[in-house]
Amino acid sequence: MKPLQSKLSAAISAIVVSAGVNAAGIPAEKPQTMDEMWKIIQAQQQQIDSMTKKLEAVAQKGPVGEVSNLERKTNVLTEEVEKLRTELVVPEKVEYKSAYGLGPAASKVYQVGKGLSIGGYGEANYQARVDDQGGRNAATGTVNNPDNTDVERLVIYTGYKFTDSILFNSEIEFEHASTANNGSGSTGTVSVEMASLDFFIDPMVNVRAGMVLMPMGFINQIHEPPFFFGNNRPEVERRIIPSTWRENGVGLFGELLPGLTYTTYVVNGMNAKNFGADGIRSGRQSGGQALAEDLAYVGRVDYAPPMLPGVMVGGSAYVGNSGQNQLYNGRQLDVATQLYEAHLQWKYRGLEFRTLGSWGHIGDAALLSVANAKNIGEENYGWYSEVGYDILPHFVHDTTQYLAPFVRYERMDTVATASTCANAVCRDDLTRDVEIYQVGLNYKPIPNVVIKADYRNFTQKSGASPDDFNLGVGFIF
Repeated sequence: MKPLQSKLSAAISAIVVSAGVNAAGIPAEKPQTMDEMWKIIQAQQQQIDSMTKKLEAVAQKGPVGEVSNLERKTNVLTEEVEKLRTELVVPEKVEYKSAYGLGPAASKVYQVGKGLSIGGYGEANYQARVDDQGGRNAATGTVNNPDNTDVERLVIYTGYKFTDSILFNSEIEFEHASTANNGSGSTGTVSVEMASLDFFIDPMVNVRAGMVLMPMGFINQIHEPPFFFGNNRPEVERRIIPSTWRENGVGLFGELLPGLTYTTYVVNGMNAKNFGADGIRSGRQSGGQALAEDLAYVGRVDYAPPMLPGVMVGGSAYVGNSGQNQLYNGRQLDVATQLYEAHLQWKYRGLEFRTLGSWGHIGDAALLSVANAKNIGEENYGWYSEVGYDILPHFVHDTTQYLAPFVRYERMDTVATASTCANAVCRDDLTRDVEIYQVGLNYKPIPNVVIKADYRNFTQKSGASPDDFNLGVGFIF
């Protein structure tokens, strides 16, 4: 029995070491890639099957103590193999951090060894109108701009890692709690906001194809509630840069130098039939049976200097025609559409500062205004700056919680330069020239959950818009 026991013990030890387990059954250094892990698992399973047969033979002849010892070692190995199998799908520890331009929850799939990844976020808020609400609707008797509460979004991220070089990532969003009429005349939606395949070739050059988020500004790619101030996304990044903006396309992304990253896509163009006084926002096609007679190009570059931790500066551009080979009052128009933005972010200890500016141009705006019967400006612009500071470490030592008051100023005009046409629809619309002053507070009891309160003051060159006070919660997982 002694020679057989020695041989089996040596075999078990060799297998345990190759599985990344020491003699006490504690995992040693883990395989670095999914392929390495899968090869180990396959080898382990074959040897476990062989060893089980040998143990059956030993059980018929050997002392009970020797058999029990061998069974214990076999069980240890089996348990560690199962842990490795689990690690292929569920990481032992999730680190929430942004990757490849996406939000931390949306980036979970990049940490998976193999298989399925699930994440998500949600946000709900209460909004109280502070100033003149605009009276009542004469026909219905309802209050214009009423106080309201809303489960604004519930989002599920699902991803699947096929191999170390190919993965799928997606974002499915439920807005306003239901797709049915909520009684006030509005409805919610269920939308695919991202669905793309990543092909990793080299750190400098990788490919992404499918429904992609336009890489413009701060919010369009990273819009999870714990990572921006206030209950509402900055209006400049809603009205000028129309978040959430996604289209079908294909492109490249990567890191050219340490800290220097880029993303660029060719996508379907926008649909100028839906342009209006609010700018290009309604021209988004969002990937659903989108017209692609005209294509567009979008590109982004960011630089985070290694010698200046916390600093990031960058910019992006969108250029393409939006006419989509359609007729506008009997004429075919190109409607060349341009949008540019530059941004700067600085994070230093508890301080967070952001500033962003954007400018856009719409070609054939005069002809388009007449054809659409809407006042479409030739130019639009917007900018904002914000600063927040985590004050809690000054009151609670070594806390992991977060409490940051913040202020934000925004200025925008979707009809910054009016088009010139004989029709009265073309005019300088001063109601579109808006300033917003905002103060608020973000509190995170844990990094995944945020509680927000803020007040916004709206000032227009003409007309009036009610101020609002907002309370809300948000989370990621």
